[in-house]
Amino acid sequence: MTETSAMPLDDIERRLRDGLQARQAQLVRELEEMVAIPSGQGHTPGLDAMRELLVARLEALGATTEVHAGDARPTWLLGASDAAPPPTAVCSRPMEGAGPRILIAGHLDTVHDPEDDFISLTHEADGISRGPGAADMKGGLLVAIAALEALDAEGIECHWTFLLNSDEETGTFCSERHLEDAARQHDVGLVIEPALPDGSLVVERMGSGQFMIEVDGLSAHVGREFERGISAVKTLAQVMTEVLELADPANGKIVNIGPLQGGGATNAVPEHAACWGNVRFADPESQAALAAELEAIETRWSTDEHGAPHPEDHLPRVTINRTFNRPAKPQTDEVTAVAMAARGVSEALGHELPFAKTGGVCDANVLQNVGLPCIDTLGIRGGNLHRRDEYVEIDSIWERAALFAILMKRIAMEETDLAL
Repeated sequence: MTETSAMPLDDIERRLRDGLQARQAQLVRELEEMVAIPSGQGHTPGLDAMRELLVARLEALGATTEVHAGDARPTWLLGASDAAPPPTAVCSRPMEGAGPRILIAGHLDTVHDPEDDFISLTHEADGISRGPGAADMKGGLLVAIAALEALDAEGIECHWTFLLNSDEETGTFCSERHLEDAARQHDVGLVIEPALPDGSLVVERMGSGQFMIEVDGLSAHVGREFERGISAVKTLAQVMTEVLELADPANGKIVNIGPLQGGGATNAVPEHAACWGNVRFADPESQAALAAELEAIETRWSTDEHGAPHPEDHLPRVTINRTFNRPAKPQTDEVTAVAMAARGVSEALGHELPFAKTGGVCDANVLQNVGLPCIDTLGIRGGNLHRRDEYVEIDSIWERAALFAILMKRIAMEETDLAL
C-alpha cells in the first residue's frame, strides 16, 4: 500500500480547516506562552506549570485527569539524581459509541537549560520562529489541543485520551509503565513529535538501549609501586574496544560510547573508571544479538579461562549495566493503514505527506511494543531540534492542527480503512 486517492474534504472538515486557520494569530500567541515556560528536563516548576496549563484546557473539553507518580530511573544511568520522579498526567474523555479509542501522547520536557538566555519565541521575516522546545514538542502539544478544541466546537464525538509525560527526553523510564497501561486500553496511537524538516511522517523507528561499563581496579603510586596497581582506565579501554566492535550498521546494529570517567590524578594508577553508551537496533533479532554480545563480554571479564567465576575480590572487576527499554518500531500493516489515512487527509488539504524511517526513538516505540499501532511526527514542522537555534515553520501550526483534527474525525467516524 503506497498510494492513496485523497478523499475530498466534506463540509465539517472544511469548517475544521477554516476555523483553525482563522485561529492562527491566537495560536501563535499561545505557542509564545508555552515556549516562555522553562520546562527543561528535571525543572519541576516549569514542568508543573506546563502540566497545569494543558490539563486545564483538556478538562475544559470534558476530560477527567489522573496524575500518576513516576517510577524511579535506574541509578546507574547518566544524569541520575535524587529528585523525585516526575508524574504523568492522563486526561481522558471517553465517549460511548464514539468509535475507536484514540491515545494521544506528548511530552512536556525539553532538553533546554532553563537558565540559558534562549528563553522565548522570536519571529523572523521568512515565516520561521525560534525558541526552546518550540518544535520538540510544544508546537506539537498545541497542534493536538487546538485540534481537540476544534472538534469539540463542531460537536464531533471522539473517544480520546491525552497522556502527558515529563521524561521522554531522558528515556521515559519514569513514565514507561503508564504509557504501556494506556496503550493496552486504546485502539490507535497518535504521537505529536515534530514532523521531519520536509514534513515527512515517520512510520518506522529503530530501537534504543543504554549501557554503562564500570571497572574497579587497584590504586597505586605511579613512581613508587606502579607494578602493584591495576589500572581501571586501561581495562575500560580494552572493554570499550570490544563493545565498539559490536557495531554493524549495515545489519541494523549501532553502538556509541559517549561520556567517560576515570582516575583522579596523573601520578596515581586509577582504581575506578566508567563510561556510558547507547545502542540502536533495527529489529528484535539485532536487539537480542546486542544483548547477548554485551553479556558475553561481561562474562569473559568475570570468569577464568575455564569459565569459572572470579572470586568477589578479583581485580579488575568489570560490570556492564544495560537496559533496552525502547524496542524497535516496525512499519506493520496496521501502522501503514493509519499512515495512509493521515496521508489522505494531508493530500486533501493540499500537502504531500512522504513516509520516512529514522534511527531516532520516541514514546511511540513504547506504545507500539505492547500492541498499539502508532504513527508519530504529527506535530509542527520544524528543525534544529535540541539546539539553540531550534525553529518552527509558524504557519504550520494551523495546518498541522487541521490535519490532526480531520484525521481524528475520520478515525472516530470510521471513515478510514483501519481495522480497529
